[in-house]
Amino acid sequence: MKKFSFLILFFFILLNSCAKEEKKASLIKETRQDLEMISAYREGYNALNQGDPYFAAKKFLEAELLFPQSEWASRSALMAAYSYYVQNYYAEALSNLERFLKTYPKDKNLAYVHYLIAMCYYETIEDEKRDSAPLLNAREKFSYIVNNYPNTDFAIDSKFKLDLIEDILASKEMYIGRHYIKKERWIAALNRFKTVIDKYEQTIFVEEALHRLVEINYKLGLIKESQKYANVLGYNYLSSEWYKKSYKVFNKDYSEQINKPIKKDKKGVIQKFKKLFD
Repeated sequence: MKKFSFLILFFFILLNSCAKEEKKASLIKETRQDLEMISAYREGYNALNQGDPYFAAKKFLEAELLFPQSEWASRSALMAAYSYYVQNYYAEALSNLERFLKTYPKDKNLAYVHYLIAMCYYETIEDEKRDSAPLLNAREKFSYIVNNYPNTDFAIDSKFKLDLIEDILASKEMYIGRHYIKKERWIAALNRFKTVIDKYEQTIFVEEALHRLVEINYKLGLIKESQKYANVLGYNYLSSEWYKKSYKVFNKDYSEQINKPIKKDKKGVIQKFKKLFD
């Protein structure tokens, strides 16, 4: 019995000793990981400042994996996404940002994460002839920021970007409408120009859209409808060149200008937002 009691006592002593050794080994390992993580993060930070964002992204992701329990893990993940963003690897940046939202759903930098996602879509917007998907995705994300983070600098810039996006969306409608004019698809063209009037009334394309509605309706013999849009154009844009063109529609000296689209000047320059963790 004494032997059995001694074995039990020895077992607990051994277990306690092992536990202490494991705790000590764990602490050493954790400290080593911490130092490795800091080293990797520092390498990434320096590489980013020296103009090598690809290597920076690699080191930031390495830092995140070295010590995922650390508060620096989320920062490393975000810096990796930003590094991809600045070198125009938008697909990689988006992939890491979406992963960030799932991995760190309560992180304090979520407003910036959503903003960077919006900017990735925004940077891939091309002219009015191309795919609308980036436009619509960017608009959705910027709107999300304005609604959910209204008191941030990101919301202020998002509002500005939304105005630019509205201009681009309106320009797409105008481009398609002009295309239908060339093909003499008058009803389809009318619908596009009406969309501009109804949805994008704050853009620079409203004047031209009204004029197109004037001349197409006149051409179709819908004189009253044409006059209605001419009155709206004259009331709101009396000094506009488009009103002068519409006036000529009802004048016998009117010369056909229906197939002469007006080219839109590029408005604004996309500026990238930079935020680093020191």
